[in-house]
Amino acid sequence: MSKKGYWMAMIDVRDAAVYKQYIEANAQAFAKYGARFPVRAGQYTNPEGSTGNRHVVIEFPSYETALACYQSPEYQDALKFRLAASTGHFVIVEGT
Repeated sequence: MSKKGYWMAMIDVRDAAVYKQYIEANAQAFAKYGARFPVRAGQYTNPEGSTGNRHVVIEFPSYETALACYQSPEYQDALKFRLAASTGHFVIVEGT
């Protein structure tokens, strides 16, 4: 049985209007690859220093699926909006 895959991101959004375009554009890729959002924005505390103003954990059925979603044409089309509107830290990891 394959382990799940996760995207984890700590993002500092500079342009909320353009970032909203990213959220709208990424929906197609996330639906296609079975993404689930255990964490999507919400209240947060950063007790050890700045971590950005938006935090997201996205769960996929497998690590391979998480990678495929990121590399998909659908997500790559959406990614241009995130990169234009924000900076941050992003990682794809294998989990349980």
